[in-house]
Amino acid sequence: MQTEMTGGEVLVDSLIRNDVKDLFFIPGIQLDWAVEALRKRSDELNLFVPRHEQTTTYMADGYYRASGKIGTAMVVPGPGALNAGAGLATAYASNSKIVFLTAQIHSTGVGKGYGLLHEIKDQTGFVKGLTKWNTFVNSAEGIAPALDAAYQEVETGRPRPVGIEIPHNYLETKTRLDKAEAWPATSPVIAAPEAAALEKAAKLINDARLPVLYVGGGIFPTNACSALQEVAERIGAPVVMSDNGRGALSDRHPLAMNSLAGRAVFQHADIIVVIGSRFADVLTPTASWPAGKARFVYINIDDADVTAPRVPDVAIIADAGVALEQLKEYLIKRVVLSNEQAQGVKNWAQEQITAIQPQTAYIDAMRQALPEDGVFVNELTQVGYLSRIAFPVYAPRTYIGPGYQGTLGYGFPVALGAAVGAGGRRVLSITGDGGFGWNLQELATAKRYNLPITLVVFNDGHFGNVRAIQKRVFGAEVAVELCNPDFQILAKAFGIPSVQVDSPEALGAAVRESVRAGGPAFIEVKVGVMPSPWHLLRLQAMAGMAGQAAPANPLDGVFS
Repeated sequence: MQTEMTGGEVLVDSLIRNDVKDLFFIPGIQLDWAVEALRKRSDELNLFVPRHEQTTTYMADGYYRASGKIGTAMVVPGPGALNAGAGLATAYASNSKIVFLTAQIHSTGVGKGYGLLHEIKDQTGFVKGLTKWNTFVNSAEGIAPALDAAYQEVETGRPRPVGIEIPHNYLETKTRLDKAEAWPATSPVIAAPEAAALEKAAKLINDARLPVLYVGGGIFPTNACSALQEVAERIGAPVVMSDNGRGALSDRHPLAMNSLAGRAVFQHADIIVVIGSRFADVLTPTASWPAGKARFVYINIDDADVTAPRVPDVAIIADAGVALEQLKEYLIKRVVLSNEQAQGVKNWAQEQITAIQPQTAYIDAMRQALPEDGVFVNELTQVGYLSRIAFPVYAPRTYIGPGYQGTLGYGFPVALGAAVGAGGRRVLSITGDGGFGWNLQELATAKRYNLPITLVVFNDGHFGNVRAIQKRVFGAEVAVELCNPDFQILAKAFGIPSVQVDSPEALGAAVRESVRAGGPAFIEVKVGVMPSPWHLLRLQAMAGMAGQAAPANPLDGVFS
């Protein structure tokens, strides 16, 4: 017979039993009994307490994306859960495996509108909207099976966050683990790909003049990168990586291409194999490339991502790794695109990227200074936008982007979690002075845990991208000027080494010094107005985003 335990002790025991090593949380009154249980077993869990509830879920997201290990976050109900919602939304958009634990008000008051501390209307609906699976624990005996179910569900099907709500009185209640309630699994188990679909897809690819592989972030949770490379090399087909798919194939590989290079090959492609990607525009409900110009094979773990506005000729609902391993056996070995032709396409894209200055120079300086196994966390800032296609990525899980949420300010707190998950590797986080304002208090977290993170803040004194859009569309600007603190004094106030630079060369030197010194470092880069890179981003340029005319497509005349 097991000894009697509080619900809080059961919760902590369940975390440990589910192999949780690192927990991101902020204590509060509804979590007191869980936090006391954490104190008693603090030698078995690493506890990370940031300065804002938003950062708990951001850190859990970054932790997962850098390591592939499930991230776990915990907050108080109501405003605590709402604050954590931004990070949870980003994790949902980025297909991250997150277990989100939030307390609830007293079980007898839920839904009654009594005005209990931290009560909000329909907290369960809020949690449900930002997770793929959620549950409300109805007793102390239900805590252990709910935790077990959550860690099972987060590993089943499409990777996305799961959520658990626990009324705080159940955390105080005494119970026994041997009284645990049963908890059935609900997430669908993904079936193996159908042979008929694989054969049909293979015939389309084998008969194609120029098949192209397009990969998104769904390639990483399935550990499918090696299978992707084998398929690409078997047929000599280019691999075009979305922002979320960067690192699926090393940029040094002859067949690896960013989305700008993808424009050249897509223009001539007759079969496009979309792997682990939503393949949809971020502003309008249209596919990333129009139907009719090519035929499409979709490989995705989620059948929702092969429906309209996408028009698949073949849809394979399966784990990408399993599907690619089986598909390659049906493919005829050949060379669709020679290394020389592929390099010509990459040079074509790089020529256009290099014309965007000073962003390219800053990106090159950072890439040269960051160790190859370092993790680059991109942000929504002028250098960051071009980095989506211009920052070379050499390995999976070394590039982190904002996903389709595009949450300004997400980068620094996500980078903190990445620094925990990366096992000592250097994390380079870039942001603008606008986005940095969302979470500048988290310098305290970087310092407290001595995380190996280099934060680069590009400071132009404005919400730079909003300003650029206003000037381009309306010819005037409003509400974009920022009142910033002295960032050097701010960093020093937190005890973090800092430096201000104003050139790519000085930035590269500062990043190299931060890697050598270890621990957190702050680099401020004073910049002015920069040219827009938006006409180069994505497979199809956004409407109204004009740049210089692109050089002639290097594949014209080869596949015409």
